[in-house]
Amino acid sequence: MSCFTHFAAIDWSGAAGERHKGIAVAICAAGRDAPQIVRPGHRWSRDEVLHWLLHEMPSGTLVGLDLGISLPFADCGAFFPGWADSPADAKALWAMVDEMCREDPHLAASSFVDHLEASRYFRRHGGREGAQFHAAGAAHRRGRFRVTELAQAAMGCKPYSNFNLVGAAQVGKSSLTGMRVLHRLAGKLPVWPVDPLPAEGSVVVEIYTAIAAMAGGRAPGRSKMNSYAELNDALAALGSPPVSGTGPIDDHSADALLTAAWLRKVAQRAELWHPAGLTSEIAQTEGWTFGAS
Repeated sequence: MSCFTHFAAIDWSGAAGERHKGIAVAICAAGRDAPQIVRPGHRWSRDEVLHWLLHEMPSGTLVGLDLGISLPFADCGAFFPGWADSPADAKALWAMVDEMCREDPHLAASSFVDHLEASRYFRRHGGREGAQFHAAGAAHRRGRFRVTELAQAAMGCKPYSNFNLVGAAQVGKSSLTGMRVLHRLAGKLPVWPVDPLPAEGSVVVEIYTAIAAMAGGRAPGRSKMNSYAELNDALAALGSPPVSGTGPIDDHSADALLTAAWLRKVAQRAELWHPAGLTSEIAQTEGWTFGAS
């Protein structure tokens, strides 16, 4: 198991446009220092986050991305059952999304979800639900879920299908735009568990900030923190010093700060790197959410 020197969490956004208030980057060092926001007040672009990951993030960082690194596969034996071009694994999926969206600016993924074949599997705005959104094998009326998302639900979380692109809580757009980033990290920064955990160096993992919030004493349905008081209470529950500030704080920054501290607290727990549901096939196709068990 790697010994990390830093721990970072990135609250991600799949929204249209170049810069996003929904992106927040937080980091803390090993030890007892409080987590801190990277570039306070800055409105990040997705391209800037990619550059930070590759060129500015400290070596030896465990970094969590708050998005789904893949799509459901195990339930139907394919990402897109019935489509001859359905990719065989997560890396091929990332490559497909990035290639189809090569003309989309700002690492957007509009071209993929509007593709004639791909759109059949997504629920989109305007009541447009693809005929394959509820593909054979779907375990829930809200659409298809990965094995890790079923594990999240068993913990008390309320995951959404990555094929759902509608609603404030949807993560489908974030996941698809994130896949473009993951494809561009290939050979430069490993993404666990699609890539094996290296003996040293930095690693990307998928995070679900609600898991960190629950570890910080927040109820599953009240994971969002909107004040420094709430955030510092949760940090204290994780054994972390408080961050400076009073009054309100945006929930994106709060999520990133708390999750960075949580990663520092739990990174050496061997069972989180070897969850019961994580088979070699799941690792290569669906991936996993760090902390889901």
